[in-house]
Amino acid sequence: MLPAPNLALEVLIGQTLTTHRLTLAAAESCTGGLVSHRLTNVPGSSAYFLGGVVAYAYDVKEQVLGVDHATLYGQGAVSEAVARQMAQGVRRALHADIGIAITGIAGPGGAQPGKPVGLTYIALAAPDAETAERYVWAGDREANKAQSAEAALALVHAYLNAYRRARPTPP
Repeated sequence: MLPAPNLALEVLIGQTLTTHRLTLAAAESCTGGLVSHRLTNVPGSSAYFLGGVVAYAYDVKEQVLGVDHATLYGQGAVSEAVARQMAQGVRRALHADIGIAITGIAGPGGAQPGKPVGLTYIALAAPDAETAERYVWAGDREANKAQSAEAALALVHAYLNAYRRARPTPP
C-alpha cells in the first residue's frame, strides 16, 4: 500500500517504521529539537520514536552520545565525523534501530574559516547503513533550522524507502 503523495515526511516515516517494526532516535544540535518536535506531532509516534537528545554543548556530545573528544576538538562540532558519531551514539544510547543526527551553524553568528553560517551535517546510522550529507543553507536562523530538519527527515525517508524495497512487508 502506497501512502498518499502529499503527506508530510514525518507521517510517511511513521507509517514505514510502524509497518516494519523499526524504531528511531534523534540527536540534534543546531535544530534544537525541531526534528523530534515534528516526529512527535504525529499521533501514535511513541510506538516508533524512542526519543531525542538535544546535544548543544560539547560535554553533552561527548558524555551522552559518546562523540570522541579528539574528533570533536580536532574537527569541530560542525563536521561530518561528529555528525556520524552523534547518529551512532543516539542509536546506541536509546537502543534504536535508526539514529539521525544534525549539527550545524544556524547563524547569524558562529561562522569560522571554512565553516560558513548555514553549514550543516546530517548523518544516519542503522545496522545495515551509515551515511552523511553536507548542506550550506542561505537563510536566517529559523530558515536554516527548518531546512535542516526537513533534510534530516528526508534522509530518514530515503533510507526507509531503500529498506522497504529490500525487504518484504512483514506479516
